[in-house]
Amino acid sequence: MKLFSVNLGTFKLDGGAMFGVVPKSIWQRTNPANENNLCDWALRLLLIEDGKRLILIDTGMGHKQSEKFFGYYFRGGNHDLDAALAEHGFHRDDITDVFLTHMHFDHVGGAVMMKGDKLVPAFKNAIYWSNKYHWDWAVNPNPREKASFLKENFEPLVAADQVKLLDIPRENGWYDTELPFKVVVVNGHTEAQMLPYIETGGQKILYTADLIASTGHIPLPYVMGYDVRPLQTMAEKGPILQKCAEEDIKLFFEHDAANQMASLKITEKGVRLEQTATLSDFNL
Repeated sequence: MKLFSVNLGTFKLDGGAMFGVVPKSIWQRTNPANENNLCDWALRLLLIEDGKRLILIDTGMGHKQSEKFFGYYFRGGNHDLDAALAEHGFHRDDITDVFLTHMHFDHVGGAVMMKGDKLVPAFKNAIYWSNKYHWDWAVNPNPREKASFLKENFEPLVAADQVKLLDIPRENGWYDTELPFKVVVVNGHTEAQMLPYIETGGQKILYTADLIASTGHIPLPYVMGYDVRPLQTMAEKGPILQKCAEEDIKLFFEHDAANQMASLKITEKGVRLEQTATLSDFNL
């Protein structure tokens, strides 16, 4: 198994929304904001090559939305997925599986693209993976998350018969799948979000998606204002962080603009950052 970091640039979100009740005087130490209180966040995907399978974890925002839509997020850097895949010697048609941690637009927007005047799957040879609990949640959105669940991001996938739903429990836990990794199910940020847990090359890696957005979100109370169940996020983070620290499971960040990975340590104040790293540090 080989792992590749696929970098799709940055976007900006309000720092207060990203850190909830934590004061700006504290969170800006790790995530400095501009004059409009906006912080930079990465769109960093993970590509897994395992035998004949090439699995992409999440897809970024894509390009099919309007300039007005993207104008709210002040995207920076190169958001060209084809160029990002080509850096590792791959083409989008090589992708056999697209694993969606959840279906908020910044994670699934790139799953569908415009071809002429039609919306079609961006990866024509891939199966798109979700689970039945989150899929139902996204298709029938609540008012709080409705703006993040856009039907154009997933209806074309169904129409093309390229969706497969994992048969896993909704309850928090670490579960085996049909894919070459386990998933950790969490329900605080959104219903049945799935975090890939990968073991390869003597290393253990947890793709944190929106459970832990950055190194600045490692302390237990540092929870996003976007979470639908913030107290549940805290209850989920605690045991996961403890397990990662005890078992030397590295975190791989989808949204940390400065840090790709991190290891953890246990301190008197709880689990904290030990050091940052990259996949190349482990020859993965």
